Amino acid sequence: MSVVRVRNLERHFTRKGVLNGVDLDIAKGEFVALLGRSGSGKSTLLRALAGLDHEARGSGVIEVPEDLAVVFQDARLLPWKNIMDNVVFGLDGSDAAARAQHALEEVELSGRSTSWPHELSGGEQQRVALARALVRKPRLLLADEPFGALDALTKIRMHTLLRRLSVIHRPAVLLVTHDVEEAIALADRVIVLDHGKVMHEERIVLPDDEYARAIISLELRKKLLCYLGVEPQ
Repeated sequence: MSVVRVRNLERHFTRKGVLNGVDLDIAKGEFVALLGRSGSGKSTLLRALAGLDHEARGSGVIEVPEDLAVVFQDARLLPWKNIMDNVVFGLDGSDAAARAQHALEEVELSGRSTSWPHELSGGEQQRVALARALVRKPRLLLADEPFGALDALTKIRMHTLLRRLSVIHRPAVLLVTHDVEEAIALADRVIVLDHGKVMHEERIVLPDDEYARAIISLELRKKLLCYLGVEPQ
């Protein structure tokens, strides 16, 4: 059963359409990466699913669960609240603090609960944003280039963390990214968007053997870059 169901979705900010008849299904626990060049409509699609595209005109069917969470490239932490208060903000129930503490433990920041956002690195701030999202136990997690501003080593660590937590919590995940390697490393399925339309879908199945995994990943990279209109190096 699909957690996300989109049919013939169109979105316009001017006369030119940003999304032009998009169909999309995401199953429970499925991790989908959305690839595309700048202006392809990736972030517009994510914002439409999140209910954030109030300025757009459009039509079509969007069916998403009410219990969804969004993580952006900017962690968007409240600077006047400490880390624990950022995670617990808006949570209901007498166990809210305990749930928030557990969420911080999951992202390996339990010792920073009383720190302030400006005292954390960019990667640590994104881990807080991830804890804040997952503590609400969303059925759908939307992530808009959440690792785009991080250095290469921190990005790899965040990939491992996000993949591990997605397996534990089992939300449907839609990750918007321009990074082909990131999409291959994280996703169960990659969708290439171009001119507001789905141009290609690729199921990602990688073997455990490291050598075979590297070879298949390289072939997938070349294939996806071709669909993106980029000459593989």
